[in-house]
Amino acid sequence: MRVLVAGAGRLGVQVAQVLAGARNTVVLVDADEERIAGLEGSLPARLVLGDACDPAVLEGAGALTADLAVAATGADEDNLVVCLLAKRRFAVPRVVARVNDGENTWLFDHRWGVDVAVPAATPLVSLIEEAAGAADTVALLRLSRAGVSVIETTLSAQSRAAGRTVGDVALPGGTVVAAVVREGRPTVPGPDFRLRPGDELLVVSQSATDQEVHACFHGPPL
Repeated sequence: MRVLVAGAGRLGVQVAQVLAGARNTVVLVDADEERIAGLEGSLPARLVLGDACDPAVLEGAGALTADLAVAATGADEDNLVVCLLAKRRFAVPRVVARVNDGENTWLFDHRWGVDVAVPAATPLVSLIEEAAGAADTVALLRLSRAGVSVIETTLSAQSRAAGRTVGDVALPGGTVVAAVVREGRPTVPGPDFRLRPGDELLVVSQSATDQEVHACFHGPPL
């Protein structure tokens, strides 16, 4: 998912960290040069210096291809403008706004391009769930904090694991296939579950790298 976050304050940075940590592509926009400079190298997101209320800045930050826009500045008027531009000018599918002043909540609706309005008192986890449209992102974050890697891979007809059972695939120690998504339906596979081309696998590991896991499923034929 491609995510555009407006506002690099505490909230915006936390949102960017969580969504980037869940393997989304995140762009964080802020007009404060010192704030952006202070985040260089410490955040797994692209940083853009500029006013997110400026259509040219939003376009340069990737609004035309964004799947999600989060307006998280400290000013409600700015958040409303960002949402209106994201939805009306750039047709971003999902637009979420933080409401700083509860008295302004009535403004944050579809007329301003807002899909979801999140009150200032809402916990961060709930905000991320609202933004992503599901709790999956938060679950991935919790696994990451526990020192466990979540690796996704999709089988092709050429993958060495295609046509074999989960039990036939030799995985590194501390590594399991947590779920297989087939034709949009998730399944928790047992060792006799036979894999097919097109299957999307969610692999959880304590120590294996992405490359090691991918090699187990996509390496040379067994």
